[in-house]
Amino acid sequence: MADAPKRQARNSATLWIATGRSRGHEVVRRRGFVAVDGGERAGMRVLIQESDLDPGELAELSELVRRAVGPVNAEDPFSSTDLNHLGMRSWQMPVMLRLPGPVGEPALGVIRVERPEDLQEAERIVIEGFELAGFEPYRPGELFPTALIGQPGVDVFVALHDGVAAGACVSVVDDGIGSHYWVGTSPAFRSRGVGRAVMLGALAHVADLPVTLTASKLGRPLYESLGYTVAAPSTWWASAS
Repeated sequence: MADAPKRQARNSATLWIATGRSRGHEVVRRRGFVAVDGGERAGMRVLIQESDLDPGELAELSELVRRAVGPVNAEDPFSSTDLNHLGMRSWQMPVMLRLPGPVGEPALGVIRVERPEDLQEAERIVIEGFELAGFEPYRPGELFPTALIGQPGVDVFVALHDGVAAGACVSVVDDGIGSHYWVGTSPAFRSRGVGRAVMLGALAHVADLPVTLTASKLGRPLYESLGYTVAAPSTWWASAS
């Protein structure tokens, strides 16, 4: 439980490095942080990797944020790095941990994405479900590039409701631990058990591993019902504009 923040930090970095490289974006890796710069539309993602950034790391990170031409989002699962001097707003969400154990059968069909057209369905669901206005108008492959298929340890899942793609999530396995991201439901299919189904479908592939995630207020009850418990608060930062 105490190690969950560092595990989440490492796993998040694995996802964003894979995504950034698949998109052809600049990736900056340091001891204390990872930054992926996606430009004006995708923005910059910062993943704090240690609880004790040294002054040089903080100065470099601050300069990267100041130079960013798009929106900036930073994830600090240790809640130890203060970015107030950059004029960023902050909030907290819990890092949650699920220990290895049995996983129930989803009530809906869930597929692991292997085809570009299914990846595009997942991409559309996430953009709509998370209201990612920066990715509108829609450009196929901008959020989930085709090269993401086959990236080691990275899988995308889609839940089907009467044969229609209705929910999606991304699963990452790295260094013996799994984590889930972008758990989203198409607005047209909310409150129909789609989120639970896609989570169960994804968890079935990592049932023998400890699994972490960062939960929104709305998502937390679902995750608790699936066996997750709160491990630590994670602080998130976003540029004001």
